[in-house]
Amino acid sequence: MKARSRVYFSDLRTKSGVNLYQKLALLFDRAGFAEVIEDKGLTGIKLHFGERGGSAFIRPIFIRPIVEKVKEAGGKPFLVDTNTLYTGSRSNSYDHLLLAAEHGFNPVVTGAPLLIGDGLRGQSYQEVEIDGNHIKVAYIASDIAYCDSLIGVAHFKLHLGVGFGGAIKNIGMGCASIAGKLAQHSNVRPRIKGKSCTGCRKCVDYCLPKAIEIREGKAFILEERCTGCGECISVCPTGAVRVRWDAASRDLQERLVEYLWAVTKGKKGRIGYINFLLNITPDCDCFDHSDAPLVPDIGILASRDPVAIDQASVDLFNGSQGLENSALKESLSPGEDKIRDIYPEIDYGNQLTYGEKLGLGKRKYELVRV
Repeated sequence: MKARSRVYFSDLRTKSGVNLYQKLALLFDRAGFAEVIEDKGLTGIKLHFGERGGSAFIRPIFIRPIVEKVKEAGGKPFLVDTNTLYTGSRSNSYDHLLLAAEHGFNPVVTGAPLLIGDGLRGQSYQEVEIDGNHIKVAYIASDIAYCDSLIGVAHFKLHLGVGFGGAIKNIGMGCASIAGKLAQHSNVRPRIKGKSCTGCRKCVDYCLPKAIEIREGKAFILEERCTGCGECISVCPTGAVRVRWDAASRDLQERLVEYLWAVTKGKKGRIGYINFLLNITPDCDCFDHSDAPLVPDIGILASRDPVAIDQASVDLFNGSQGLENSALKESLSPGEDKIRDIYPEIDYGNQLTYGEKLGLGKRKYELVRV
């Protein structure tokens, strides 16, 4: 029988002398993250700074203990994210860094400088060759491709395109340049349900490639310009913008897993993963709002296996009691599939199965309580 991957878990219970920051440091140690840090090595801490209007992103004070542990291990840590495919507060480095500062991500709070890994407009990348079913050349943000080690710090939450976002998505999607994100979304093409469209123009205003126009009072998508970023889906107030997520989601999940593969290709043994299971919302942190949490806060996970940590996160989430007055429709009881309750058309397990198939990790894991 093959050994299971270890996933280290800390709940949120604390007492005098054992606070949550100390538990984070202990997770870092138990997961063996000091081994992934090179002496004097530049170490990226990949996270999401949140979107303007959102509030569920990881609090910057939780990043400080991780930064201090990287320094203790001999590394030179920096916080890093990449620019977005959609318009908003993070589509270029200038606005992105201002937003990060607004949300408290600065050297005074976190103890580390900030970089936007793919340059001013998302066009700074390194080509990485892989032999994926979908991706042959991945476009990885330069500062991430060139750093010596990487610690992925993800806020686990649900996601309209892939079911959930955790360690795999944080690295696979989050380390891609604009060109890489475009490649991952290449077959995600929205459609307009005419009866629901009011012609409010919100999708037009948010569409960066100008792929939507109003015709006869209804939104119309110009498919030759559409990048498949999904911004129109997230901003439509009436739900008129739809995607056929069955096949589209499967391919999107496989593409982001292949991008994870590309990131790990040059950093074998030099990546660690941390998932925060706090404020688990039905939408990605890229939205301009954060809905009520679906379950009570669960805890924090750490592992060197991205597949195992995401599988454990899914299991802990689905195993929790759902909260009343949340977006959950039926699956409130522990053990019910809450991800399928929110996104019934998405087989979110594809990213886990494909990650295991590519040898990036194991779905079977041992949960070690810290």
